[in-house]
Amino acid sequence: MAQTRIRLGMVGGGNDAFIGGVHRIAARIDDHYELVAGALSSTPEKSRASGEALGLPRIYDDFKQMAIREARLKNGIEAVAIVTPNHVHYQAAREFLKRGIHVICDKPLTSTLADAKKLVKAAEASDALFVLTHNYTGYPMVRQAREMVAAGEIGKVRVVQVEYPQDWLTVAQDIKQAEWRTDPARSGAGGSTGDIGTHAYNLACFITGLTATELAADLQAFVSGRELDDNAHVMLRFDGGARGMLWSSQVAPGNENALRIRVYGEKGGLEWAQEDPNYLWHTPFGEPKRLITRGGAGAGAAAARVSRIPPGHPEGYLEGFANIYTEAAHAIHAHRKGDPIPPEVVFPTVQDGLKGVEFVDACVRSSARNAAWVKL
Repeated sequence: MAQTRIRLGMVGGGNDAFIGGVHRIAARIDDHYELVAGALSSTPEKSRASGEALGLPRIYDDFKQMAIREARLKNGIEAVAIVTPNHVHYQAAREFLKRGIHVICDKPLTSTLADAKKLVKAAEASDALFVLTHNYTGYPMVRQAREMVAAGEIGKVRVVQVEYPQDWLTVAQDIKQAEWRTDPARSGAGGSTGDIGTHAYNLACFITGLTATELAADLQAFVSGRELDDNAHVMLRFDGGARGMLWSSQVAPGNENALRIRVYGEKGGLEWAQEDPNYLWHTPFGEPKRLITRGGAGAGAAAARVSRIPPGHPEGYLEGFANIYTEAAHAIHAHRKGDPIPPEVVFPTVQDGLKGVEFVDACVRSSARNAAWVKL
């Protein structure tokens, strides 16, 4: 018997918000959700206009009103996607969690470490699930790399190199995305570290299974008048002795969305690039490089379960996002029946979100002390 669609609400993501459209597409790709309610903007007028444009049955002036009303409805929402600027995440998520509504939240988890810790407690106290949309963990070849590291195919990890350069903030820009992402009150203490550095950090930990214990960070705001970092160089020490380097930048001309990771172990190395996401390079020590393609020879079960189409047809950003939504749907369906979440279902959690905010906090602390080593 087919499972019924999950009734989904959305907070943020109105007409002029890029990420809201991405989340709505991702939720629809595998047909697990039906978007039925929203508080889509910071003003009632904009929220109503955006909701009417989407044809939503129920439109609210603010997220608290939405949480209260939906929790009382017989067919109210079961899950909510929170796609607001960072400073709203904690308050919005808390309102839904305490009413037993599952939360699917954009990253980073919150704008401050204090709020992140409070949100972890709220999630732990709730019967609802919390999913964080670190979408790059949904890419098939990222799952492949994670599976290979866990299976010992490159041996004990020694070195992790991860970078995420962009160029869109090379000069000051008067656009909505730049406005809030460079504002400490809405973005938090980290600029490039919070926006894209958290993605790079999460990816390094997700693929390797390692936990960072210390870091030393050198943060810069190269654009005159900018209050948050637009470039960061970070050295990392992981449990077990591995070492890492992370570079995040939004002032690197010629780079669009160049997330890239290289992992080296005692027996070999792996390399993956987000702009060419269907390829994973594997180099056993002393042997030629091997190309593993999504759906091709050598790709394993972890990659196959999050692939949709035959090899040679590109899958990328939207599908990676959709995989997180689909993993969340599998978890919610299990929750409906009172069953445990299947072990193959993988998604970033509130704890992963806390680690990301701890990473940003540690980077800021370290840089303020002239790139001193600080503990995570």
